Amino acid sequence: MPFVVLIGTLDTKGLEYEWLRERLNGLGMEVVLVDTGVLDPPWVQPDVSRDEVARAAGTSLAALRAQGDRGVAVTAMARGAAAVVARLHREGRVHGVLSVGGSGNSAISTNAMRALPVGVPKLMVSSMTSGDVSTYIGGTDLTMMYSVVDIAGINRISVRVLANAADAIAGMATGFAAGTPAPPGGRAVIGATMAGVTTPGVNAARELLSVLGYEVLVFHTTGPGGRSLEAMTAGGMLTAVLDPTLLELSNALVGGVGVAGPDRLETAGRLGIPQVVSLGALDMVKFGPEVPERFRHRHVHAHNPSVTLIRTNADECAELGRTVAAKLRPAVGPTALFIPLRGLSTLGSPGGPYHDPALDAVLFDAVRDGLAGSPVEIVEMDTDINDPAFGRAMADHLHLMLTPAMRAAAS
Repeated sequence: MPFVVLIGTLDTKGLEYEWLRERLNGLGMEVVLVDTGVLDPPWVQPDVSRDEVARAAGTSLAALRAQGDRGVAVTAMARGAAAVVARLHREGRVHGVLSVGGSGNSAISTNAMRALPVGVPKLMVSSMTSGDVSTYIGGTDLTMMYSVVDIAGINRISVRVLANAADAIAGMATGFAAGTPAPPGGRAVIGATMAGVTTPGVNAARELLSVLGYEVLVFHTTGPGGRSLEAMTAGGMLTAVLDPTLLELSNALVGGVGVAGPDRLETAGRLGIPQVVSLGALDMVKFGPEVPERFRHRHVHAHNPSVTLIRTNADECAELGRTVAAKLRPAVGPTALFIPLRGLSTLGSPGGPYHDPALDAVLFDAVRDGLAGSPVEIVEMDTDINDPAFGRAMADHLHLMLTPAMRAAAS
């Protein structure tokens, strides 16, 4: 039978977890119930005790109780739950993970879920899902479901939500246990970044790489996309990286939405993985439906009903150029930076509202200066980033970077 792991604080949510266990047993699932509570006794008997979870975190329940600090306890139990779930996965006892709760249990359980490989079903039912859930999801394929009401007993609303969650994880676990068809044999995998404003150029690169025999995974640079790219690179799942879209860096610098974290644009270089990078979308910063008051004097552009942009100014362009150079300069593997001299996005190309050669030149000069004397190859082309010739040139350059053995595996 498929194994479903339930992770929960059984001192406060025991009734709900007992209901879920019975529902999942009725659906043919073998359930492993993990207790991450700390204070009061569990309402139901777990399969993995809170003592074992605490020990897996390198501490003890007595020590956590003595400190009397909820934040410390949550952090420790999150660490222990991740270790326990990783062990269960190695033992072949994880075909899906389900958890329900509020902020504390969401932090504990999603940390454990993020310890599992991409593809293992992960479902979090949380009262926190109506807000920003990026810290819970990270760069994984974790699914979050809004609980509508708080997880506080079985009532006419919660029973339907919990039933849907149990049915969903049972279906996913059954499919996962049956096995996923392997992709077409032996192809090298390339991770590529894209946003709406760089789609034509990236599509041209992707199409050529596919013809050359590579499998291309495209990541949307919305914050989670960049984090996923870096995580999969760190996990050894990518042969090479094509990274022409760096919007997450300008968002991070200026305070826009969609930030991928401090290691964005660093993992491939640190690990020596071949990479071709460009400067796509550094001519803008992304916000929601409205920009903050302090930016309303800037060149604001309503991209769609959900996204509003501002144009990066000279100081920001200079700093972004220095940032890109600082992240690429330490690379220990083959690295090339492609500079599109005629524009960085659909909005920044000739005729677009953000086309400004003088501002682009500030960015280009800063990145050239920052990479001077480094082994990073700079390739400049008199096109905009969405010219198909630019995309194909990046793809061809990355293909030539790869070793003959890798190229043979791709063909």
